[in-house]
Amino acid sequence: MNARPKSKDQPDYGNWVSKKLIYVPGIVSLAFWGLAFLSLWWMLPAALFLCVAVYFGYARFLFSSRGKNIQARIRGLVLDHLDWKGEGQALDIGCGGGALVIELARQHPQAKVCGIDSWGEDWEYSQTVCEQNAQLEGVGERVIFRKGSASELPFDDESLDAVVSNLVFHEVKETPDKRELVREALRVLRKGGKFAFQDLFLFERSYGSPAELVETLRGWGMSRVEFIPTREATFIPHTLKLPFMVGTLGLLAGEK
Repeated sequence: MNARPKSKDQPDYGNWVSKKLIYVPGIVSLAFWGLAFLSLWWMLPAALFLCVAVYFGYARFLFSSRGKNIQARIRGLVLDHLDWKGEGQALDIGCGGGALVIELARQHPQAKVCGIDSWGEDWEYSQTVCEQNAQLEGVGERVIFRKGSASELPFDDESLDAVVSNLVFHEVKETPDKRELVREALRVLRKGGKFAFQDLFLFERSYGSPAELVETLRGWGMSRVEFIPTREATFIPHTLKLPFMVGTLGLLAGEK
């Protein structure tokens, strides 16, 4: 998929709520409403699917930059908890449309920032989108984007000064134990380097309890580890705090 920004003068960072989540239940609802002429019982599933379509439509609006911009604010929590002065090289794992890479470059003009992603067909992102977004944001000459996997990062041990990631680890299908993706991300971080990762860290089937996860990272040699439950951010409305939305999001931040 060679996705491109929707506008020539505005960056496109996508929306976490796909249009399919709105259109598909909406179409199914219409089909059931049609069947309601045969039996009123069909009105129940029709109403149910309509509610699903309306919910995801509202969620997409909340996430959108043209709506409440909640998506950007949640993403911004990663850098808010990255205690880094911007000296050296930084990596964003699973950079998507390049938003974190670009913001890192804007905040730290002296830093070298790289973003990697597999840019699979499930997402409306590509390396081209990232590069165009970077140019539109005025940092095109100071960032680099590479194709790569979070399971096996193309960097030497302890070669980077800061590593970030946002909502990526749970999507990596080839690594069932998501904690191993966190370990791989920390492998490339130098001693004294800073990290901030946001993912479904409150989903205990994947990560265990937050306390256990923090102890695991300490056991891997991290000198400082902090866990922050994203869902407690005051700007996130209750309608988005359901488990299948942002209800299981959390942040791991600290220093190696």
